[in-house]
Amino acid sequence: MATLTIEELAGALKPGEAIAGLDLGTKTIGLSVSDIGRRFATPRPVLKRVKFTQDAVALLAFAEKERIAAFVIGLPVNMDGSSGPRVQATRAFVRSMSEKTEIPFIYWDERLSTVAAERALLEMDVSRAKRAERIDSAAASFILQGALDRLSALGRAASDGIAED
Repeated sequence: MATLTIEELAGALKPGEAIAGLDLGTKTIGLSVSDIGRRFATPRPVLKRVKFTQDAVALLAFAEKERIAAFVIGLPVNMDGSSGPRVQATRAFVRSMSEKTEIPFIYWDERLSTVAAERALLEMDVSRAKRAERIDSAAASFILQGALDRLSALGRAASDGIAED
């Protein structure tokens, strides 16, 4: 299973399954994990990128340890909605990962997630050095929280018998 839409994920998840948020960078992979109620995203330490094979092993070990049912990966589209080289790199990463795992990936528009993460860390008065360490996982949490909020809205609409757009 390679990719799902958020709506397909909503139908496929079982109660109590956690999902992970990923912010794929060139040097690190920011990580966050939902609680089993899928209400809150919590940052986890970043994975330092080495080579794809080693990155994949580390990511799958993380998924096994945290019992991850799906990955929500930030899709770095340009502000005008167009795709650039980073979108292509993210899609290539997901294609390669789909050969190594059955865990599905959901693309999530990550525009402004790093800006929001930076702002939150500044508001918490985190030093510049600590912000650099934490920014990718904070961005992964913003990505995941957006998906969790959407899943919650889809669940409410389904329980109300309303088709959600």
